[in-house]
Amino acid sequence: MPLLTRMLNAPLSIDVRRGAVAALGDLLADRRIATEGRVAIAVGPGQGEKIADQVRPSLSACEVFQVAGGTVEAAVELAGRLRAGSYEAVVGIGGGRTIDATKYAATLSGIPMVSVATNLSHDGICSPVASLTHDNGKGSFGVVMPLAMVVDLDYVHAAPERLVRAGIGDVLSNFSAVEDWLLAAEECGERVDRMALTVARTAAEALLHQPGSIESDGFLTVLAESLVLSGMAMAFAGDSRPASGGDHEILHAIDQLYPDTANHGELAGLGTAFCYHLRATRLGGEAEQRLRQILACLGRHGLPRLPGDVGLSVEQFAEAVLYAPRTRPGRYTILEHLDLDKDETLKAVEQYVQAHGG
Repeated sequence: MPLLTRMLNAPLSIDVRRGAVAALGDLLADRRIATEGRVAIAVGPGQGEKIADQVRPSLSACEVFQVAGGTVEAAVELAGRLRAGSYEAVVGIGGGRTIDATKYAATLSGIPMVSVATNLSHDGICSPVASLTHDNGKGSFGVVMPLAMVVDLDYVHAAPERLVRAGIGDVLSNFSAVEDWLLAAEECGERVDRMALTVARTAAEALLHQPGSIESDGFLTVLAESLVLSGMAMAFAGDSRPASGGDHEILHAIDQLYPDTANHGELAGLGTAFCYHLRATRLGGEAEQRLRQILACLGRHGLPRLPGDVGLSVEQFAEAVLYAPRTRPGRYTILEHLDLDKDETLKAVEQYVQAHGG
């Protein structure tokens, strides 16, 4: 009998609204998550402990653990505590670093994880990838996607605006990632999962022309749902291909060469704009129109568009672009396709800044 459908990984529950945290206890009482109510709560700095206090009364047996940061060491330490306590599930509450560390710990422990995001800085809130720092820098690790996720807009509104805006750049990077995936298929015969591609691109399209700003509940809802869709696209594909292309190679290169320059989403948006500049000037097609749309969206939301916006000189950004392919060996993107040398890369960055620096 022919296979008529395929099974797709998706969260049991996605709750994006004001006051969503109030229903977290009921969600954790779902027997598909925890049969006896033995749940661990992992919190980072900021709002995590406050949310944990709200949840405690509705759970008969829970323990709260502080996560030191988004490091492999912190995640492994948390995993040891989870195994020692025989917990049925773990809730990660906080920003991207806390959630990534909790996802990794849950995967090592073999238990489900519920994601409670207090900001919308990147698609890690619902992705099968954890970005963690280690002795040699920062790396991406495959993990199990959260079983359920909660975004309480009350807490998002209270988060630093810069972290919330950053998620916009991460969603827009889907455009670049998708184009790179199709390029790899054409040039290298790489297999493309069209379902994953469609979900990733739809998430970015939903946000690109969305009216309003991060002050609006409506806009934040679209941003949160777009980040969730990006995470699901990666789960469908089985890797980060639908949401990570040359844009993220540049991001990771900047992280390695110039640590703490800017956050993930800010660099993803900048990398996306530059990759589209390369497409527009080298490959043509509709890349110029998409570049204008992306730059307009970044500008509308106060996100970096030029190297100088994140404190990098033209030469430093060019060095990062040249280094970028080394961060994802084996991944074919516009950067590998063009294979620009040092002088060509510097000239391309100079042209980008001159064309869009006004």
